[in-house]
Amino acid sequence: MLAAALSLTWVPPLDALRFTLSPRDRDEAVRVGRRSVTDENWGGEWRVDAGSGQLVDVMTPFHRLALAARNSAFQDRELKPRDVESALKDQEGKLVFWATLRGRRVDFARHYAPTLLAHQREIKASFAQNERTALRGDDGQFTARCLYVFPAAGIEPTATVMLVVRDVEDQAVARFAVDLSRMR
Repeated sequence: MLAAALSLTWVPPLDALRFTLSPRDRDEAVRVGRRSVTDENWGGEWRVDAGSGQLVDVMTPFHRLALAARNSAFQDRELKPRDVESALKDQEGKLVFWATLRGRRVDFARHYAPTLLAHQREIKASFAQNERTALRGDDGQFTARCLYVFPAAGIEPTATVMLVVRDVEDQAVARFAVDLSRMR
């Protein structure tokens, strides 16, 4: 009975991921975003590097709102309440990943398929947009930016999930271990 009572009063730490932001969280995200214009390393909290030039940015609701506030600060304008609502509406109930992937051909990422592994469960993307014409780098490799959206239902905000990107032959071409408990 005591354990049940304690679980009802437990509140996640302030720096843990939340799929829905309270008014206090919204204010904090705007403050963090506006203040970030002087921080060259800003954004690392939401970035996972898999090596070899492959990385993923996790677009949490907090990150999305902080980014909107950062962009408005760069333009020297205030973020209006409707801008806040607009930024968060697209994120509602979703976990969004921007993956930077590397390959040998201009269209290497065209047919990639993302899957999110959470607690022995495979979650299929509700939306996947792979870049069809990747940019060629100085090293001859190509870099593609891909957008993957997953439903947040059933994903614990403190979980470590694995984003796996597979090619047409169902071979894993990229794996990203994402510790959601380290992100706001």
